[in-house]
Parts: sequence; C-alpha cells; structure tokens
Amino acid sequence: MRGAKSAKWVAIAAVVALGATACGGGSGDGGSDSKAAIDPNGKFSIEVGEPQNPLQPANTMESNGSIVTRALFSTLVDYDKSGKIVMVNAQSVDTKDNKTFTVKLKQGWKFHDGTPVTAESFVKAWNWAANPANKQTNSFWFADIKGYSDVAPESGKPKAKEMSGLKVVDDNTFTIELTSSIPYFVYKLGYEVFSPLPESFYKDPKAAGEKPVGNGPYKFVSWDHKKQIEVARYDDYQGPNKAKNGGVLFKNYTSLETAYQDLKSGNVDVLRQIAPKDLPVYKQDLGDRAVDQAYSAVQTIAPAFYTKQWKDIDPKVLQGLSMAIDRPTITKTVLQNTREPATGWVAKGVLGYQPSLGTDIFKFDPAKAKQLIKEGGGVPGNAISIQYNADGGHKDWVEAVCNSITKAVGVKCTGDSKADFQADLNARDAKEVKSLYRSGWVLDYPFNANFLRDLFGTKSSGNQSGFSNKEIDTLISQADAAKTQDESMKLYQELEKKLPEYMPSIPLWYYKVNAGYSENVTGVAYAQDGDPVLTGVQVKKK
Repeated sequence: MRGAKSAKWVAIAAVVALGATACGGGSGDGGSDSKAAIDPNGKFSIEVGEPQNPLQPANTMESNGSIVTRALFSTLVDYDKSGKIVMVNAQSVDTKDNKTFTVKLKQGWKFHDGTPVTAESFVKAWNWAANPANKQTNSFWFADIKGYSDVAPESGKPKAKEMSGLKVVDDNTFTIELTSSIPYFVYKLGYEVFSPLPESFYKDPKAAGEKPVGNGPYKFVSWDHKKQIEVARYDDYQGPNKAKNGGVLFKNYTSLETAYQDLKSGNVDVLRQIAPKDLPVYKQDLGDRAVDQAYSAVQTIAPAFYTKQWKDIDPKVLQGLSMAIDRPTITKTVLQNTREPATGWVAKGVLGYQPSLGTDIFKFDPAKAKQLIKEGGGVPGNAISIQYNADGGHKDWVEAVCNSITKAVGVKCTGDSKADFQADLNARDAKEVKSLYRSGWVLDYPFNANFLRDLFGTKSSGNQSGFSNKEIDTLISQADAAKTQDESMKLYQELEKKLPEYMPSIPLWYYKVNAGYSENVTGVAYAQDGDPVLTGVQVKKK
C-alpha cells in the first residue's frame, strides 16, 4: 500500500502522502483553475478502504490506514522529491558517527488535546511500540536501537521494558544510540512508526486507536467503520505543511469502479487510483483533472515460502515463471500503459535504483522459461494461484498474468480473490496464503534499503513470505555497516544484483499514479509515494 507505506503495502496503486514539501507535479497540480474562489474551511472527500488495524502509528503497515495516520501525526523529519531531508517536528538531528544521534525538537508543538510534544513523548512512544506485549505490527522498526533485543528478545522473557539506546536529555532534546552505525538512519525517522504519543494514549491504547490524538496537521473527528473517517484541520499546528482546507472525509469504497462513478457525479473529490476498466476513458472524461505520473512503488508476486509447494523450491522454477510473464503486452493492453515493466526490485525515483541488474529473467521467453522450470524440478502440482484483494482493481491483470504463464509453460494458474485489502492482509499475516500473493510496495523513505532490507531480511517486519537466506542477511549487515550513505547505497545495489539467484519474489512492473479529482477542488498534487498531498488541496466555494 495499496502497501506498504514503511512498511507499506499497496492496496491499489498508491499509498500515503509524504510531507508538505514532498509533492509531485504531473497533470494533477491544480493549476488550471487557480483563480477559483476558495473556501479555506471547506472539507473534501477522498477514496480509501477500511484500515486493517486501529489508528496507532506503529500499527499501520498498509496504505488505507497509513494515509489517515499521516494526516493525524507528524514525525521528526520528512524528505522532498529530490530525497533531501526536511525537518518537521525536529529542529535538528545530528550525528558524528552514524551510531549516536542527538535530536532537538522545535518548541511550541502541541498534541491535539493541548498537551506539549516533548522528548519524552517520542521516547515513551517508541518504547511502548517496541514492547511485544503491545502487538504493534511495525515494532521491528525499532530493532536498530540499542537495547531492542532486551525489550523484544527472539526467545525467552524480556530483560528490560525500555530500550537502553533512548535517553531524554531535557524537554526538547533526546539521544538515539543504535546497536551499530547506519548511514541512512535519519531517513527512517520520517516513517510514521516514529511518531510521538500523548500521555492520554497510555490510559487506554485500544480506545486511542479508535479516537487518536496526534500532533499532525489534522485532528480526529470520527470513524464510522467501513463507511467513513473524518478529520478536521488543526489550527494550532506548528509544522511546515499547514492544511489549506478545513478537513478530509476518507470515504470507504470496496470497488474502484464505484468510486470513479462517484467522482464523475461529484460524490467524492479525490481518487488515488482509477480502475483498469476506466483507464481507456478517464483522461477524456476528466480533462485536466486527470492525473498520470510515476511514483516510487513496485508490483511483485511473492511465493509463500512457508507452504509445502515453495518451501524447498529451486529458484530456477521461479526464474522460469518470471520469464513466462509477458510484461510488455500486459502493461500495454490490460493496464493501458499505466505501468512500466520492472527490471528489478527497487522502485524508480529511489536513491540506489538501477535500470538493469544484468539478468534476462525479466524478459518474456517461453522456451527459456520451460527450460528453467524443468531444470528446477518443475512447479509442484503444476498449478499455482495468486492471492489478491478484489477491491483494488487487480482482477484483470492477475488473469492476464495467469493466462501468460499457462500459455507459455503449461502451468495451471488461477486468481485467489479476497473480498478486500484488509482480508488479503489478514490472510498474509496468518500465513494462510495457498500459493503466491500480490505484493505491492511503496517507498517509506527514498533509499534502496527500504525495498531490500525491509522486505527480504529474515527478521524484517515487511517479510511476510517467509523468505530467508543467510547470504542476503550477511549482505544486509555489511551494507548497514558502511561508513557513508553512498557506500551503503552501492552495497545494497550489489545485494539487489544477487536476488535473481534466490528469487524472493517476481517483480512485475513499476507503478504510476492514474487518478483524478472533481470540479469541487483545486491544488491537487501527488507525492513520491503516490498519494495526494492532503494539506495542499483547496476546496472551491459553492
């Protein structure tokens, strides 16, 4: 979301918006109607799905929840579209060795309940989220911090309740000590898992997830489950991305086709994605309100390595299945040129992206595909299925991929549809995937480690497939131990070049934002992670 927002799974073709400065351009810049009279207190609506979990910052690993959480909470930093760090709640984040970081906060920040945002607000929130007793899906994001293994040991009882690497210096200063140096660690601090929490949260965390109190540009109003979430502008917000509107209505849709019809009739204002069947006509329908731009996400299909079918599979079988997929034809026809065939695992626009890995496994070649599958011992049962969420517009391309595989190599392939993204994710979390699953991942921070370490490390929270490889884990450790960010990026590039040997997943294509907005709004722009920048949307006077 949409995925992965950091761990953000993509439910459809986009995920959470970054900060105020991280806006994309493209045709969705709202510039064509800049003279319209604006209602600064007007609210607008956006298409989403039901979040998988309560709205707790460390409990969101998919885009339907992430887009709401990002509206309600602000982190220490963000990054602009060039990959430059931008300070948000932090005044500065300094380090001399990439291992110990000193964070100084901007003064005057308050939570939506009026209480101050302090160093303790961050440190206490991170310790709470890291504690396995609190069952936060993104708790592993704190694993780099010294003392995490004492709080959340792999086995046995916890030795501590707090990470020793976090120290409050004063109300506006705290330090972060890592287990080992990580040259790109500041980028990670822009992910919502590193948000602060108010003291009121700890009285009843479950209730706080239903009615969150954050420090972001919007404050929570209501949540009518599977129908709508409403947030309102927080007028005392101190960040750089103050809302230019009165609030947002996150309207729940189980069908992109229905959302598009509502957009045309003015019943929803902003879409994150157009359904495949509407792609041929949406630009004609919407004119300059149609959006078509690239963003940093990649679509793959991943084997459930914990199943009997894939547990001890020879990677040659997966290489063969990859070469049985006619990516150019599917992206051109079924997806109407709204995707670009992938040539690797790291999305475009990310630091460390490389256009070629020096392999032919992404090339459509039925003869070579048959040969590889045969050399690898064949597909167990000679049949596969691809799990996907029915509310994300995936049915058509899943069927096309299946048809391509069956025609090319004779392996029976079917779609395994789940009702919605929440059901899809729940099946993955419960390790109930029968064969393969659709896995879309969008950047959490613009560095290639996010698409490699956070998905394919044995212990990484984004690793839902059960993939595990000692060489890859060693290469991850070596890349993280690099002395400079540039050196780390290059080591991760070398790691990516090794992935074709192991095939942790099968990359399909890079995403694009194909979306649109209604005549009721202007100033609509989409960020590098594919979601609209909510704070920049302006509502026209009626």
